[in-house]
Amino acid sequence: MTWVLANLGLIWARTLDHVVLSLPPIVICFVIAVPLGWFARRYRVSRGIILTGAGLLYAVPSLPLIFVLPAVIGTSLLSPVNVIIALTLYGIALMVRVVADGLDSVDADVRQSASAMGYSTWSRFWQVELPLSGPVLLAGMRVVAVSTVSLVTVGAVIGVQSLGSLFTDGFQRGIQAEIIAGLVATVALALLFDGALVLAGRVLMPWTRRVAPPKPSVPLEVSAA
Repeated sequence: MTWVLANLGLIWARTLDHVVLSLPPIVICFVIAVPLGWFARRYRVSRGIILTGAGLLYAVPSLPLIFVLPAVIGTSLLSPVNVIIALTLYGIALMVRVVADGLDSVDADVRQSASAMGYSTWSRFWQVELPLSGPVLLAGMRVVAVSTVSLVTVGAVIGVQSLGSLFTDGFQRGIQAEIIAGLVATVALALLFDGALVLAGRVLMPWTRRVAPPKPSVPLEVSAA
């Protein structure tokens, strides 16, 4: 506890670094995964290729991928861009299948009704299919967010500053409090991201809120038997 109180500034700085590395992959992976998932659902021939490719991508270990990326995209090994790109790829790998399954969950009768009302394929997707698949997509994004926040710590191994730096520095210097502080802060940040997504889902998808069933009416007078 003494180490934590004496290094609150350091913990806060590493937390901000962690947030900066976590947010872009979460946002970018969603933007890219939605059209890929739509393409996989609409064209059955490509579904197997896209989903299989996404599954294979997620199977690549994170640390080797971070080491390989600099040679592919021409960045330095210590660049935070490598971590952001790697985590974006992992997020896409998770979300593509979620998007495809979410769009599949929309009832076919709903699609036909929307088409009968004059919706084009594009407008039907944005105004009908995407909103109705929103709860499934939100569940997938919650998994992506927690996974991304946890995987950001891997970048500390190559010197990219984040809460993972508290792990590596704590191990090297034998400071257990620093390791625990990094662990607790990472878990707290993951829960914060998850809670923010839940709140955003309630705001953006009010139709998903549960409505309490009406209470049974109680007669004002009960006749005695």
